[in-house]
Amino acid sequence: MNDMWGLTVRGICEYDDKILLLKIRSNSAHDAGKWEIPGGKVKKCEFFDEALKREYKEETGLNINIDSLYNTIQKDYTACKTGEKIKSIQIIMKVSADSDEIVISDEHDMYGWFTKEEIRNMIENNELTPPAKESFCR
Repeated sequence: MNDMWGLTVRGICEYDDKILLLKIRSNSAHDAGKWEIPGGKVKKCEFFDEALKREYKEETGLNINIDSLYNTIQKDYTACKTGEKIKSIQIIMKVSADSDEIVISDEHDMYGWFTKEEIRNMIENNELTPPAKESFCR
């Protein structure tokens, strides 16, 4: 069987020296209750920058500017609906917004703006998703 590959984009948004993270809803099939970097899957025939802007707007209500490449990682998972094994390339971008007022979607229970020190503590306490942890531990 051929491997399935997917593409995910995430954006690290810093505002007033704090970084935005979203807490995945407690009844989620993946990483329930963990904190993640906003973003999501790139749809077929969609440019990754447009996907990131779309996902950010859906998840946070923010309009963002994409500033630079931050990191790339691979995270493999099993698709919930189909049970297929997916190898996912995750592109992590630095993004900026002109506001820190967030309106979260129903995919998340909470949001927070965290200092780098607070994020280091969250990593030690295993509170971040693997892609978020790997992105900040570089």
